[in-house]
Amino acid sequence: MRPAAPTGPPETAFAGQLSGPSRWWALIGVGIGVLMATIDVSIVNISLPTLVRSLDTDFPTAQWVALAYTLVITSLMLAAARLGDMLGVRKPYLLGLGLFTLGSLLCGLAPTAGWLIAFRAFQGLGAALMQALGVAIVTLTFPPSQRGRALGVVGGIVAIGLALGPPLGGLVIGLWGWRWVFLVNLPLGLVAWFLSVRFVPPTPPGAGEQRFDMAGACALMACLVCYSLGLTWGQIQGFDHALTLVLLAVALAALAGFVLLELRHPQPMVDLTLFKDPLFSLNLIMSLISFIQLGGVVVVPFFLELAQGYTTMQAGLLMMTVPVGMGLVSPWAGWLSDRYGPRGISLLGLLLLSLGSYGMSTLHPEVSLWGYMLRATPIGLGMGLFQSPNNSAIMGRAPRHRVGQASGLVSLARTLGNTSGLPLMGAIFTHGVLSHLPSPLAITQTPPQVLAAGLRGAYQVATLLALLATGLALWAWFLDRAASRGGHQRVE
Repeated sequence: MRPAAPTGPPETAFAGQLSGPSRWWALIGVGIGVLMATIDVSIVNISLPTLVRSLDTDFPTAQWVALAYTLVITSLMLAAARLGDMLGVRKPYLLGLGLFTLGSLLCGLAPTAGWLIAFRAFQGLGAALMQALGVAIVTLTFPPSQRGRALGVVGGIVAIGLALGPPLGGLVIGLWGWRWVFLVNLPLGLVAWFLSVRFVPPTPPGAGEQRFDMAGACALMACLVCYSLGLTWGQIQGFDHALTLVLLAVALAALAGFVLLELRHPQPMVDLTLFKDPLFSLNLIMSLISFIQLGGVVVVPFFLELAQGYTTMQAGLLMMTVPVGMGLVSPWAGWLSDRYGPRGISLLGLLLLSLGSYGMSTLHPEVSLWGYMLRATPIGLGMGLFQSPNNSAIMGRAPRHRVGQASGLVSLARTLGNTSGLPLMGAIFTHGVLSHLPSPLAITQTPPQVLAAGLRGAYQVATLLALLATGLALWAWFLDRAASRGGHQRVE
């Protein structure tokens, strides 16, 4: 029998403890942490060629500098969220912020590629705690009338981090060298620590005797690590390679084992009763699908640089169209969500996302700069309109004693979506290119029309995914209206 736990809605936790200005200072502290963790996903990618030269290593080894970070975050996200529910979200978040800042220092001082990979994994441990619990802190800090606006700011910060990563990395490396890609986090981490300690109030631990579900955590970690490695290996050796299939099969078996363990454990890693609420489940699935379809961005540089002749810097600036659109719209979407409810706003966002994906599926080598931007802009605007209201709806459905798990699931949907979407869209692009060639060619020798055909195929699939998410949003809208008419309350 599970111990009794508080069942009040998340807004009753400690939103009333803070004045209006203090809430926003707390949001700034959490926002800086989110910004650092997000930037460090993308800023390292542009430094990989420099790391190969500076650390006298090869490219496959250098790729693990990026992979070690994302693997640790993905595999530990829900374990970090469970700790938040057990201990209160503030302490684990501050621990994560400290570990991330220390890890950044160690990465900046790393003498070899091996040490850098190890320190990146350590940095990812801190980022997992930060990303898993940041949304929970914002949810608990703001009352429901301001929750959407606050989460909109967080969504805008995520978009800014995605946009700033590559150009900021290039600038920092050019001015001071690759070590400052990591060392630049030190002053930001100290500021975030001060604001979080000063303005985020202590949160009570979970009620009753709390136990950590170690078996469930190990099963989930095995599932996510094998899944991520399987997708990564599939990109290198092909998705029909024996090792790829074994890794994905182990991931599926570990997932089944995880579900069985959670159903039997009195205090599970993930309370599967959360998914009895259809609106909670639908919102989470929509978030996952939206980030999978966003993976089409991985094939865009090949089109811009090889089919249209833009330089790497020009292509990078053009690719900022989507995250800049997200960053501009996301805070406004949160405000609209607070005023009019999340359903209509998120539905409008998914319609724009579908429109933008369809527009990208019509690209051709002769398209102008403005033609590209007009097609890409609705994707950024749509994600900005969708993400914040949808996250607010997810967190609003979560009972107070499960708000950490809900926050972790929100972040896991994003990371799993990215992990799945990038290889999926890359594989569709590669298949589309090869199907138009009599024999395989190096990517640099592939005709522009063939590259455009591969990109169109990827974005046709992205359009179908966006339309699927739109259909689910319509379903959620009808369910929400039916629940309102019937007076049904949130599952606690």
